[in-house]
Amino acid sequence: MIQAVLWDFGGVLTTSPFEAFERFEREHGLPPNFIRTINATNPDHNAWARLERNEIDFETFDRLFEEEARAAGHPVRGARVLDLLSGDLRPRMVQALHRCKARFKTGCLTNNISHSATGTEAEGDGRAKAFRDVLELFDLVLESSKVGIRKPDPRFYLMACEKLDIRPEEAVYLDDLGINLKPARGLGMTTIKVVDPDDAIRELEGVLGIPLG
Repeated sequence: MIQAVLWDFGGVLTTSPFEAFERFEREHGLPPNFIRTINATNPDHNAWARLERNEIDFETFDRLFEEEARAAGHPVRGARVLDLLSGDLRPRMVQALHRCKARFKTGCLTNNISHSATGTEAEGDGRAKAFRDVLELFDLVLESSKVGIRKPDPRFYLMACEKLDIRPEEAVYLDDLGINLKPARGLGMTTIKVVDPDDAIRELEGVLGIPLG
């Protein structure tokens, strides 16, 4: 019996930053998937992982990411990559979240960076306010930058279950990355990979047995 619906944020409730990565790569003559390859190399200890665990500050990330990119053949400043992260909210996904909240516990499990690193929480930032409004819908928001653990570490998912007072098999989890879904599935969660949002919503409807559209 499903008791909770757990959501990734970027690439699920918002458009994927990978689209912005791909556009940046085309515009700057970089190999396809160059940025994702950098982030997937040495994934537990690279600059990206350390920033998401809040182990390094913005300036250090900017320098370390550029060193990693230079070693891969194309120097790219880390600051340029961070500028690509903010997607747009997906209204149908937000609507589905509202409907889930009426009947299930809800949690947001997000690998993120400290807001102070990018200034995305500045007063008057309409996009930041819209994001905050969505985050306030959740019973739990678990952020890698605050707890010092990030997906796909199984401890991250278990921490969410403990805080929501559920067992893993009582949760369904949506993420756009298979690498993040695998450990959740291994713990017993039902998982949904978000590629097309409409397909994901239909799959979630099937799991929950309620209409979300």
